[in-house]
Amino acid sequence: MKYWLSLSLILSAAVFSNVGAQPYLPKADDEIVETLPARGESWLEIRYLRKQVAAQPNNLEPALALVRRYIELGRAESDPRYYGYAEAALAPWLAVAQPSAEVLTLRATLFQNRHEFPQALEYLNRALVRQPRLAQAWLTRAAILEVQGRYADALNSCLPLLKLAEPLIGQVCVNSTLSVSGQLNAAYRQLAQLVPAAEHAEPQDKQWALTTLAEMAERMGNADAAEQYYQQALQLQRRNGYLLATYADFLLEQKRYSEVVALLGDDTRADGLLLRLTLAEQALHLPKVNAHIDALTARFDASRMRGDTSHQGDEARFLLYVLNRPEPALALAQANWAVQREPRDARILLEAAVASDNTRQQLQPMLTFLAQSRLQDARLQVLLQQLDGGRA
Repeated sequence: MKYWLSLSLILSAAVFSNVGAQPYLPKADDEIVETLPARGESWLEIRYLRKQVAAQPNNLEPALALVRRYIELGRAESDPRYYGYAEAALAPWLAVAQPSAEVLTLRATLFQNRHEFPQALEYLNRALVRQPRLAQAWLTRAAILEVQGRYADALNSCLPLLKLAEPLIGQVCVNSTLSVSGQLNAAYRQLAQLVPAAEHAEPQDKQWALTTLAEMAERMGNADAAEQYYQQALQLQRRNGYLLATYADFLLEQKRYSEVVALLGDDTRADGLLLRLTLAEQALHLPKVNAHIDALTARFDASRMRGDTSHQGDEARFLLYVLNRPEPALALAQANWAVQREPRDARILLEAAVASDNTRQQLQPMLTFLAQSRLQDARLQVLLQQLDGGRA
């Protein structure tokens, strides 16, 4: 078994986490509340791993394999319950006097899933002190630092992967970071040349590379190339919540609302996917939209009651485009920007600012960051022009 959590999965935790299921009372006895995943290959693998852990309670390796698989399934299925299972399986190994570097790295990944980035980085630093050649720790560290907009630090965490990890992993990590720090065109060209040659790369790593290229193409304003790379990534037929979300965003941008509905279907467990489905349903005036609006309202309210701030970007988008409330959307987008600084975070902040008739002066911290980082994104340039000219 390959013990990697690819950066596409790691990034999905940083920008696309889930909330716990909320209590719901069915209106009728025959109402279907939820369709559970079929007991297929993943279920059999989990059962096998759990038996191994039970049979070898003092052996770390089966426990690590089980935790990794739970995390992978949590991301792929957009099911928060798997993260709880992962935490429970990892807990005994965190209680020992000297947890291993692998245990500390997986604990960091679970912190990252909740957007608790400082705690995640603390655990990763402890792991790397113990095992400086642990590629997974460097990879996770790079993902978090890139999400935070700390691009020089992220690049420094990517560089060890060029020697410690599979070639495609190191190259995608490096070029992803370069693409958001003033070298978009060069990073895109280099990665576009590398991917076709990576014939023996693992499917999840190739899917991550193709998704990264699609996002780069979008920032360059090349919709045709983005479509091509998204389709190639989807053809690998590995369920990936981050890929579904980013491609749904692309389709929404192109006003291809029916395709969003077809892509996501009833995939509503994750707030991020439900939000994108709701945006498409609203544009198409579909009958399910009101129920989905109510569900999202309840979920975001519940997150705030728990003190969970990991969904502020999506909630800002919900307030702005679904509920037409630009002022509270702007406040949430600003709070979100204080935690994570990806292009999507800059975009919702600018969109809310334009809709609220805000000025550049009120957004100066973000504008300073964009200038200093040399972040390139054609969509942000359009919004900056709208901000200068007043309401679009």
